[in-house]
Amino acid sequence: MREFVAVGSLDALRDVLEGASGVELSAAGDVVIVMTAAAFIGVTEAAIELSFLFEDAGARVEALMNVDRSSSDEPYFAQRVRDADLVVLADGSALHAKSVWHASALGEAIRDAERVVAVGTVASVPGATMIDPRGGAPTTGLGYFDGLVITTRVGEEQLNRTRSLLGADVPLAVLGPRGVVRSDGARWRVMSEDVVTTRALEVVTL
Repeated sequence: MREFVAVGSLDALRDVLEGASGVELSAAGDVVIVMTAAAFIGVTEAAIELSFLFEDAGARVEALMNVDRSSSDEPYFAQRVRDADLVVLADGSALHAKSVWHASALGEAIRDAERVVAVGTVASVPGATMIDPRGGAPTTGLGYFDGLVITTRVGEEQLNRTRSLLGADVPLAVLGPRGVVRSDGARWRVMSEDVVTTRALEVVTL
């Protein structure tokens, strides 16, 4: 991925599209939404909501209903992700997304995409280390980027557990609902105030 943007929620994504976060992310062009993570939360409704968001900004949008492992090697899905100007990873179950994309043609296409935006908990999945949302423990991610571990805001007790288990080797970015972080492939930057970055239990800046 040449550019990766993680947003804490749809509200943060709206901020990005409206230019409020400082991320230059035009919605004009060909946008592909990968609906995998939304498989258990109402995939059709989530696809419509995300599609409207980008259509209102003038984009051409296609939502790919890759909701199970059997469709992850579908050549059309992989090609659409590779060809898109922007790939959006819908929010939902991070663990389901990891299992569906792991070692698949679609997963490789996400890794190779030019620009990717990940919404909510799924933003953790492409990293070398992801956070298991069931208890906050670090686990192996897909390895599409490194240098930062990303999670969304949960209870302070669970976050402190996550920070302690990670230690000081790699920074952790905790995205609030309006949190935004961005990588240009070389460095990470925090793009909104609703993000806390730490090494172990110490707050740091990227």
